[in-house]
Amino acid sequence: MEQALADYLQLRRSLGHELAEAGWLLPGFVAHLDARGSRTVTIETALAWAQQGGTGRGASVGPRRMTAVRGFARYLAGIDPDTEVPPLGLMPHQQRWRRPFIYSPADVDMLLDQARRSIVSPLRAATYATLIGLLAASGIRIGEAIKLDRGDVDWVEGVLLIRESKFGKSRLVPLAASSMAALQDYTRLRDELATRPEAPSFFVSLSGTRLVYAVVSQTFRQLINNAGVGADAPCPPRLHDFRHTFAVRTLLGWYHADDDVAAKIPSLSTYLGHREPSSTYWYMSAAPELLALAAARQDTAWSAARS
Repeated sequence: MEQALADYLQLRRSLGHELAEAGWLLPGFVAHLDARGSRTVTIETALAWAQQGGTGRGASVGPRRMTAVRGFARYLAGIDPDTEVPPLGLMPHQQRWRRPFIYSPADVDMLLDQARRSIVSPLRAATYATLIGLLAASGIRIGEAIKLDRGDVDWVEGVLLIRESKFGKSRLVPLAASSMAALQDYTRLRDELATRPEAPSFFVSLSGTRLVYAVVSQTFRQLINNAGVGADAPCPPRLHDFRHTFAVRTLLGWYHADDDVAAKIPSLSTYLGHREPSSTYWYMSAAPELLALAAARQDTAWSAARS
């Protein structure tokens, strides 16, 4: 079964699917089958594994487990006729829309100041201050920032190369001169303090290795809590919310400048690395002010058409 899982993941990834969650969840399912002495997937074993944990965290993980098992079972059914594919709706997934936290410029300044003041190591303090600043200024994903190598920064053109990110696509991300200057300052300090890096990564840990998301997330949460950013927000601010903020601020700027937003959306979609512009339109609902401006623009267009 372990070999079958490896073959399944390799096949799906070769077809362009990342399967990050399935790759994380399904080894646990295979271990569950082994513990029960099961030679194939059945609806009973799939449901028993998906329901492990009961309430709380398990209540949200269960439907995701079932989705992962269903895909694996469909693959196995082609080579083992005894495989049972769990039907849709067995564990409905109720996805809740989480309103993003939109950082103000003051919020970002507070986080940068917190990183510089509270982190003892000069290298680590500079790493997190520069990383957070880059996320806020560029809107790239945290995974893309961690994956950056030193050769991915074009100092002459002021452009970042984002290699094989989501959907397996690469893209170029131009930065403002101030952002490039901040990256250059970090580069000088990093090269001075981390003289023997263990990886070609642009952002480095104290040991000279590439940053790990779990550590970055934990450190970010400490900075957020200590700085008091979003303390009264319905949902705690996340790293990914810098991306939401960038998109919302860009769209707001276009509306306030009376630009043709519909014509510019495709360029923002390309910059953010979205597969299609419809994904970018989602940000319209992320900020009441943005939604109001879009509605007002539409009302004006309708009024002009009727007159």
